[in-house]
Amino acid sequence: MYADFERALHAAISQGAISGAAALTTHRDGQTYTHAAGVRKQGETASMSPDTRFWIASMTKAVVSVAALQLVEQRALDLDGDLGTHLPELARPKVLEGFDQDGRPRLRPARGVMTLRRLLTHTSGLAYPFTSAELGAYLSAAGAPDPASGTRAALDIPLLFDPGEGFVYGVGIDWAGLAVEAVSGQRLDAYLRDHVLRPLGMTDTGFEIAPDQAGRHAAVHAQTPAGLAAIPFALPRNPDVLSGGGGLYSTVQDYGRFMRMLLNGGTLQGARILSPETVTSLTQTHTGPHRVGWVSANPQFSRDFHPFPDAVAGHGLAAMVTPNARTAGRTPGSLAWAGIANCYYWVDTDAGVAGTLMTQLLPFADPGVLGLFEALERAAYGKG
Repeated sequence: MYADFERALHAAISQGAISGAAALTTHRDGQTYTHAAGVRKQGETASMSPDTRFWIASMTKAVVSVAALQLVEQRALDLDGDLGTHLPELARPKVLEGFDQDGRPRLRPARGVMTLRRLLTHTSGLAYPFTSAELGAYLSAAGAPDPASGTRAALDIPLLFDPGEGFVYGVGIDWAGLAVEAVSGQRLDAYLRDHVLRPLGMTDTGFEIAPDQAGRHAAVHAQTPAGLAAIPFALPRNPDVLSGGGGLYSTVQDYGRFMRMLLNGGTLQGARILSPETVTSLTQTHTGPHRVGWVSANPQFSRDFHPFPDAVAGHGLAAMVTPNARTAGRTPGSLAWAGIANCYYWVDTDAGVAGTLMTQLLPFADPGVLGLFEALERAAYGKG
């Protein structure tokens, strides 16, 4: 069933397109397929394996969104309440309207309030520098730190539009992680450990690389004039803010357990993480007519990424929501998203099938890796 996927993966490795990858598909009943090939770092001999640890980047968002929704279920957070009551920086947000002739940013008070729903669905107006040239220009003009620097002050940035009035992919889930901290009284890593990761048996997922995990860590790569090569990469050490939007390391095995929890209506092997009603709400679009799920090309970070060019995809409370049936197998309402180093996943709660493919390659939306991901999906639905 998976022969086509495995042939394509091994061909990509032998051609120097990627150093290696790990893949997993899983069903509601726990039946799983795993496969790993290649090496963790180009030029070295340590082999990829199902327990190889990857920087999963924005695949972190679904995990932290689930944590925030746990607190909504407990009524410690309100999806539509003003988050300024918990996070003072969000009490009076400002919108970037443009720049004066001398390059100074023009800001105005935002109309509307910042809510958890708007953070989780990327309708808050908060962007990333790589998804908004305007925000990048603001950071340069204001001398502000990059939002990826790990400081709380770096997340205090203007909005591109009034909350709820558009879609832009950005740092909203970092703020959602801070909301989790504010109402739980725990640092985000401790909250995730106690309420999501440990109950699910995700022992290889976290914000740090422990000494006993370092040997299983995959390096980030890029294509250079001399061919594929590992590149210097590190997340901020001991950051003020743990990135709820992109700071986790994990394995296909661990993320498979997270996906199985969603396939089973919020529970896994006796551990209840979310209610069935909340899991159902994850498959519903919360972004109205706004087109989501796309990323425009940025030479350093991403190629153009338009996963559903012929349909208006929506965003739910944890991930993009598939708008129509895919020939590869995924059904409408499936959850899906990715990490910038070419890690991808989908969760099809209707069919009871989920899968993930993890590599460590920049820039994002590599056509070859996307082709491998589609081959994995086809195989999971018996179309390989």
